[in-house]
Order: sequence, then structure tokens, then C-alpha cells
Amino acid sequence: MNPLFSPIKLKGLTLSNRIIVPPMDQYSADAGMPGHWHAMHYGTLAVSGAGLLIVEATAVEAPGRIAPQDLGLWNDAQEAAHKTMIDAIRSYSAMPLGVQLGHAGRKGATSRPWEGGKPLTTENGGWEICAPSALPYAPGHQTPVELTSGDIARLTESFAAAAKRAVRAGYNVIELHAAHGYLMHEFLSPLSNHRTDAYGGPLENRMRFALEVLAVVRNAVADDFPVGVRVSGTDFVEGGWSVQECALFAQALEKAGAAYIHVSGGGLSPDQKINLAPGYQVELAATVKAAVTSLPVIAVGLITEPELAAGIVVTGQADMVAIGRAMMYDPRWPWHAAAALGQTIAAPAQYLRCKPHNVKDLFA
Repeated sequence: MNPLFSPIKLKGLTLSNRIIVPPMDQYSADAGMPGHWHAMHYGTLAVSGAGLLIVEATAVEAPGRIAPQDLGLWNDAQEAAHKTMIDAIRSYSAMPLGVQLGHAGRKGATSRPWEGGKPLTTENGGWEICAPSALPYAPGHQTPVELTSGDIARLTESFAAAAKRAVRAGYNVIELHAAHGYLMHEFLSPLSNHRTDAYGGPLENRMRFALEVLAVVRNAVADDFPVGVRVSGTDFVEGGWSVQECALFAQALEKAGAAYIHVSGGGLSPDQKINLAPGYQVELAATVKAAVTSLPVIAVGLITEPELAAGIVVTGQADMVAIGRAMMYDPRWPWHAAAALGQTIAAPAQYLRCKPHNVKDLFA
């Protein structure tokens, strides 16, 4: 069996293969609730044959949204809407479903990407935003309010409350969003965290908020329930969060009982300099993988070809691969990867007659 298609265990959950559908924001919610678009979108991805599907960034409080149309899990109506979506998907797919819980921090209150992604004022649908320090994301963006220690404690409990809602709604995995310049990442990076208290300064302090969130979320779910963390392996900016710091953070996450670490990159600063190429972030995942003992690592970033995905797992650079934009372009990517690599994969009975005539026993 090709290792990409071998099972892997995350705490008490076993995935059928190492292909992950990562969180990809849809900016299509109504008052934080998933609707028909989400049921269609995630329903399609749930029959892709991947090992795990992680639902997009879901805010733990209203001011934690990136855009007004973000998903949320801070009230009963949202929890019920998530459950309705999950129940519908479960009627035809047994694929494990995860949800990414996050807070946008200083990157909140913006319009949707296809509407320009510009900052919104309180007069045109925006709201007051917060961050570790009163430093705007970029010129022209709102200056966030610096969080007090009391604010931090309240937000930590908001993550715990959202985690309980996620479990009741039926999710199998929770992923904490500490990447792409959002709140937890803002605490981690010295570029956005200029605090002088216990949450700023040396790495130990900058990691504190994320580790406290992980602790309360772990305490809010069953011992064997998987809680993973998505990180940016680097800011891609000189003097910013580095892969060496990320490796130390990964060791702390492993000690704290994280189920996995999902290594992406960038997003904190418009000054980032990224050289895009196939698998351009895999080296970050590999560095983190080398620093931990048994913590499973997910690699992500322009992984579009089956051979590249399989090679990452075969060579031990990461334990799993996340296929994002390529999966949106081709929601049957795992089927095609199985065909290319001579493997089998699960598919609904309704689709069995589409079996390619030149591929023997593609569908398990």
C-alpha cells in the first residue's frame, strides 16, 4: 500500500488515509450559520474519499470574524445549524469532519475577498477589533484595541465554549487556528506582539495564549477527542516568527496533548516575501516533523500532484498532506490520486458506475 493511502490515528480517531481537506473560508454564512451553500460545498467534499474534511475558520465570538459572512459557534442557533449540516452529510458519508475554531484578531472586520477584502468601518458593517498590541495589520486598516489580561481570559473561555458546541454538533476533530496572521498567530509573532506582560517578549510568553487555549479546549472535550493546531511555520518576514520558533512551539504542543500540527505559512504581514512553487511550504513541515517525537504533522501549500503528495509522506517530511485549492478545482482529487498511484478508495454506491475502465478496482 502506498503510505499516502495508509490509515493514521489521531487520538481516538482513525483516518482511512493521509489526504486532508483543509479549512477554506467560504464567506457565505448568515449570522454565523451554515446554509445551503455549505451543505452543498462540504457535502461534495465529503464524498471525495479524503481521510478528513476540516470545515472553514469558525469564529468563537462575533468580533472574531474575518468578514461578516464568517461561520460562528458562539450561540445556540449556530450550533443547531452546524448540526443540521453535519447530520445531512452523515446520511451519505462516513468521512470524519473537523472544524477550525479561530479568532481574526486585527485582521477582522473586512469585506469578502471577491468584494476587495478591504477593512470595514463601524458605519459600513464593521466592528471594533482587538489584538495583542495596538498595531494595525497594514496602513489604512483599523488600529486594534490591545487586549487586557481579563479580555484574554474571556477569549480563552470562548474557545472552550465553542469547542463544546462543536462536539454537540457532531464534529469529530477540532483544529485551533494559530496561523495566517489571526489572533493566536498575532500573539506568537514578535512583529505583532509588543506586550511587556506575561503574554509578550520571550517565546515562552508569546506561546502562552495558544497553549492556554489548547488546555481549556482539551479540558472541554473527551480525553481521546483530537484537538489539532494550525500554525504558520514562518512569517516570511525578517525578524518575524521563524520556523525555529515554530519547531519549539510544536514541542510544547506535543507535550500539551495536541493531536496534530498543521504547518502552513505567512499571513501576518503584507511585507511577507514568498517564492511560490509546488510544495513551497513542505520544508517548514519537515523542520517541525524533525523536532517532535510522535506528534503527527500535516504539510500544505501548492501540493497539487499525487506523486508529490505521496513523496512527502514516503520520505517522512510529514505524516499527512492537505490538498486545498486543488481540491476545490477537482473535488475528486483523491480518486484521481488513487488511480495514478494504483490504490483503492471509498466512493458512494451511486458513483460506482463512473469507474474508469482503464483503472482496475479503483473503488474499494
